[in-house]
Amino acid sequence: MSIHEMRKTYSMAGLSKKDVAPDPMVQFQRWFEEAMQPDLPAWVEVNAMTLSTADAEGMVTSRVVLLKGIEGGRLCFYTNYDSKKGQQMALNPQVSLCFLWGHLQRQVRIEGTVTKSDRGQSSNYFRSRPRDSQLGAHVSQQSSVIDSYGSLQDEFTALALRYEGQEIPCPDHWGGYDVQPNRFEFWQGRPGRLHDRICYRNTGDQWQLVRLSP
Repeated sequence: MSIHEMRKTYSMAGLSKKDVAPDPMVQFQRWFEEAMQPDLPAWVEVNAMTLSTADAEGMVTSRVVLLKGIEGGRLCFYTNYDSKKGQQMALNPQVSLCFLWGHLQRQVRIEGTVTKSDRGQSSNYFRSRPRDSQLGAHVSQQSSVIDSYGSLQDEFTALALRYEGQEIPCPDHWGGYDVQPNRFEFWQGRPGRLHDRICYRNTGDQWQLVRLSP
């Protein structure tokens, strides 16, 4: 099949303004829970989201990261502060997130402002990670050029020996980010590409709910 012949017909469900919660975070959590179906293939990560950031010149970069918490109306993820995305967010805190749940023919787009998480929160989450992931956070100088994968493995092995039998501290260059949303869009695929798009916009003291053309 050629690329231009690849297409799906979306017909699982519809979405109207009367179907959604007044609070977009409540609606998001509702859809998130529905996406966590028990019979999903093991490779599906429901909490995977595309994070888009931009530098001071407006050059946009996107990558997939994992949602790791929802606290106080904010969405949290963790990464290396010195990475390309970390450098961009330091210069421009405006970010966007996109969740694609193809098994439900749904998509959620979120725009907002990002800030670093409380250091205690980052340290607590770091301690909950698998030990190999903790070591990897120390070894990786994310986005920097390296000689080879072998050199990375050597550093990993050396660090594992150094901390054998000890608690691994959370690196200063690693931690969480909290996204404070100001816009949500809930997308439900429909036949004929007449998709449902329900958008929440923050007007300062309340959320305005509108329907967008597909």
